[in-house]
Amino acid sequence: MKSGFVAVIGKANAGKSTLVNVLVGEKVAIVSPKPQTTRDRILGVLNTESAQIAFVDTPGIYRSKTALSDWMLRTAEDSAKDVDLILYVHDGHKGISESDTDLMKHYLGFGIPLMIAYTKTDIMPEAQIPADAKALYEAGIECEVIPVSARRGKNIAKLKEAIIQKLPEGDRLFPADVLSDKSEKFMIAEIMREKILLRYDQEIPHGVAVLVNTFRRRPDGAVCDIDLDIVCEKANHKAILIGKQGKALKETLSFARQGMESFLGCKVFLTAYVKVKDDWRDKANLLREYGYESDPHK
Repeated sequence: MKSGFVAVIGKANAGKSTLVNVLVGEKVAIVSPKPQTTRDRILGVLNTESAQIAFVDTPGIYRSKTALSDWMLRTAEDSAKDVDLILYVHDGHKGISESDTDLMKHYLGFGIPLMIAYTKTDIMPEAQIPADAKALYEAGIECEVIPVSARRGKNIAKLKEAIIQKLPEGDRLFPADVLSDKSEKFMIAEIMREKILLRYDQEIPHGVAVLVNTFRRRPDGAVCDIDLDIVCEKANHKAILIGKQGKALKETLSFARQGMESFLGCKVFLTAYVKVKDDWRDKANLLREYGYESDPHK
């Protein structure tokens, strides 16, 4: 059989996590229309009768000025250095820029097989696709380019087969029932952060961390008790997160609880507190405390 690791690389908002979820067939990564939704490496495992693909979903390549974003960039870079294939995800409806081809050339320079998933073809003129393919070729990007739509499922089967063909022969890397390397506790924190990203505007969601203090399944397995902290950077951000008479927070927690119940398959009792830690994204000790290690491999 074929098996191997595939690093999923690309600019922020290219659709990497959505594509990984569709390829794996389960939600293993949170998604939102905002940059920096994915902060950590998340493994999503696709099992078929003849192959096992371990997709490494990475933070989007996004330049900003915090220690957290620097760590995220290192995480994406390091993730692409020890894999069997790099799947570069490009947002097709934005066209092809010089910065796009520069990034592609950068990863081609790693000496690892590279393939381009040209995404979001459902929201762009079809005639743009061959023109962009020609632009890539003329820029010296010589690799397979597969146009896909994760939302519509277009060419997903073709992409899977193309990936499998490029992987080495080998045994399964993980048991066949493994879908991700992340714990339920990790995913609960991510679901909470996803709902905050979806419900609040501007900078506030990017300055939020979620710490799960208690995650406990009751003996009958039908109920989970979850207690967590939502950490933001400024007192006025806390006020916005909570809202007038707590309305905004109550609505967000209800939204999050639905997602958690769907993911866990049980009823959830959710308690949350909003706390302020000034500029935590630039403080190494707080980054470590919140799970963003200085070494991306940890």
